[in-house]
Amino acid sequence: MITEQPQPATNAPFSLTGTVTVVTGALGVLGESFCQAIVVAGGTVVLAGRNEETGRQRQQQLREQGADALFVPVDVLDQTALDRACRQVLDHYGRIDNLVNAAGGNIPDAVVGPNDDLFAVNVSALRKALDLNLYGTLMPTMTFGRAVAQQGGSIVNISSMTARTAVTRVLGYSMAKAAVDNFTRWMAVELAHRYGDTVRINAVAPGFFITHQNRALLTQPDGSFTERGQAVIQNTPFRRFGNPDELTGTLLWLLSGASKFVTGEVVCVD
Repeated sequence: MITEQPQPATNAPFSLTGTVTVVTGALGVLGESFCQAIVVAGGTVVLAGRNEETGRQRQQQLREQGADALFVPVDVLDQTALDRACRQVLDHYGRIDNLVNAAGGNIPDAVVGPNDDLFAVNVSALRKALDLNLYGTLMPTMTFGRAVAQQGGSIVNISSMTARTAVTRVLGYSMAKAAVDNFTRWMAVELAHRYGDTVRINAVAPGFFITHQNRALLTQPDGSFTERGQAVIQNTPFRRFGNPDELTGTLLWLLSGASKFVTGEVVCVD
């Protein structure tokens, strides 16, 4: 059953009222913050993730807040699951206005430690990092993006400052995010050639934010910094890590009409 959606408010450029946004990786720390920000901005959010129990809980929590939210189970590297999820969203809402590609992360075996043999990197693990971060962005874009292009809207990828700066150890993750940047720029040009200014694609490149994946790498159980965390802080002028909600202003700007002449950009939040 298709749910009727109100029209976006034309006098509120940052509003997402009347829009349906799919968020992959919605069950992570950053994804959860993104979903919350979207509903606060008046939008409908589709939580796409692998853990069905957590996804149903998040869906219920948002609905209890008065939000229109839907969980769809999906693995971003499974094309059959992506196609099924896209059909489910279109059957339910009849449209997809925006896509946020927040699925991704580091692969532990793709990390090159300071005492590791530099010329004996784990190539298989590097490929897994590329799969998760690059193809885990490209495949949802090619699936949900078709509906976004037909509807008109915005796609936001999640890059990283590691794509721009040589950050030690995280070779696989860094290469994958650099590829995401390139894909973002390439896709922006191709979309513009085919659809004009009706659909845009950009990326957000966060600096260091504490997530489930890097918490143990950057902080001790008592909250103090590890050696790695201290090295990061020493190179961060604010002398702290970012909070997830400090990404949402940039995200909402890129999703909304406030950035309607912005495409192919990688916006650093660092």
